[in-house]
Amino acid sequence: MSTPVAAVASLDDWLARLEQLHPNTIELGLERVRQVARALNLQPAFPLILVGGTNGKGSTCAYLEAVLGAAGYRTGLYSSPHLLRYNERVRVAGVNASDAELIAAFEAVEAARGDTSLTYFEFGTLGAMQQFMTAGVEVAILEVGLGGRLDAVNVWDADVAVITSIDLDHQAYLGDTREAIGYEKAGIFRAGRPAICAEPLPPASLLQHARALEADLLRIDQDFTALRTDQHWTWQGRHTIWRDLPLPRMAGAYQLRNAAAALAALEALHTRLPVSAAALHQGLRAASVAGRFQQIAASPTVVVDVAHNPEAARALAATLAGQPVAGRTLAVVGMLEDKDAAGVFQALKQSFDGWWVCTPDTSRACPAVQLAATLKMQIPDAAVVVESGPVAALAAARNAAREGDRIVAFGSFYTVAALLQHAATQH
Repeated sequence: MSTPVAAVASLDDWLARLEQLHPNTIELGLERVRQVARALNLQPAFPLILVGGTNGKGSTCAYLEAVLGAAGYRTGLYSSPHLLRYNERVRVAGVNASDAELIAAFEAVEAARGDTSLTYFEFGTLGAMQQFMTAGVEVAILEVGLGGRLDAVNVWDADVAVITSIDLDHQAYLGDTREAIGYEKAGIFRAGRPAICAEPLPPASLLQHARALEADLLRIDQDFTALRTDQHWTWQGRHTIWRDLPLPRMAGAYQLRNAAAALAALEALHTRLPVSAAALHQGLRAASVAGRFQQIAASPTVVVDVAHNPEAARALAATLAGQPVAGRTLAVVGMLEDKDAAGVFQALKQSFDGWWVCTPDTSRACPAVQLAATLKMQIPDAAVVVESGPVAALAAARNAAREGDRIVAFGSFYTVAALLQHAATQH
């Protein structure tokens, strides 16, 4: 039996209630969300940018938010999942929503939904748009939660849609081929509107869907380009060239692709949301997202990264290779059971000199013993230590580390969140 609304007092109470409102964590489909959005009259007049993709969504959203904020626009950003607090998911003018603002939005959604059942994510998506409209934002950036075509954010028509990358993840919901996944992600495109694709080799299904819709498809390396020259880069689109741009603050060669996608979206919106070169420079320097190759300690260096699928693991391997250290590189890894651990380990088989495997604190976690067995199958000569949780695994890796070594913790948002939380208590 669900909690009576009158008893829901705190944000934690609300979040616990939202987890119980629907029998399934995920139920793809738009009709229920559309019905409640109509009841709330959530018909935004401000521009909407939808960002989908397998990896790179959070970073691309961060570039858009930072540049548009630097240009003086009042931004709304909805992203997921959060690392430490739900409030991270909803930001207005660069500031996380307060508990009171979230509760007020949830109350509005609850009053409007009647008997309509909503999942946790659907309820939160409607709540975020409610906040953006109440706060009077001038542009909203919405990160797709899962897929695209049937994701709750797709209930609204994007003025510009961005696809960052396409690879295998969430196969149980999206299909087990890039073609199937590409079709689902392309579902955020709209007829006649800009559709940005930063995936260099998009599946045919995405291209066919864009053509059938007559969306205005803009592809990286064809319709817009990013060229790095030493410590700067140049972006060129259909009508604009921005030269001598600062390199993104976030590490990894793939971040240039994410930033390029953001700039393509901004060029597409330039008549409604003009942005100066100064704002571009300021935003690119400022944009950051927690948990993306983020250093959290020194002596030894400890880096956390939310990489949790093969594509992200390949990107992590490239970043590690591009930033060598004097000593060894040691892994702390904890993953969820539905992730392709074998593919992740295969991508990182040359990257680490030792492995500390753990079980993240969630019912969806892959048990550390099982994860270690998968690792040994992919890398038979790997030195593997099994620990209980991420904090214990990091402590053990630190004890084994020598001067010049680097520790990299990855595999899940839950793994990274536990270590960020622990690091915060050490200061």
